[in-house]
Amino acid sequence: METANSLPEAPRILVIEDQELNRKVVRIVLQSKGYTVVEATDAVEALANLAAVTPNLILMDIALPGQSGEDLARQIKSELKWADIPIIALTAAAMSGDKERILEAGCDDYLSKPIDIQVLVGCVEAHLKGAAK
Repeated sequence: METANSLPEAPRILVIEDQELNRKVVRIVLQSKGYTVVEATDAVEALANLAAVTPNLILMDIALPGQSGEDLARQIKSELKWADIPIIALTAAAMSGDKERILEAGCDDYLSKPIDIQVLVGCVEAHLKGAAK
């Protein structure tokens, strides 16, 4: 039940990253901006979280254990209920052709590591505004 004093629900961001330090930095930054952060360390955990709580945006490392982020992006985008969720790839892959390959896999944007915090926040805000249209 909504009351006059209730605030709108904070956007939920699913962070899929196997490195604990990277998850922690992203979590602290996003929570400081008022976002709700849900975390996963691999594709299996990510899919379970997606099924339980549909996020407004996904931040995903491309080099995940087990299943690559590219394959996971294809899998997420193939599901009608998740197809419109923006996926921002976070990756150290910065070779020629990497960005194009990652975007072709279904990611909506690409940020190279190490992540610039201000660029990350700007990218998240831009995609959340775009998704709200």
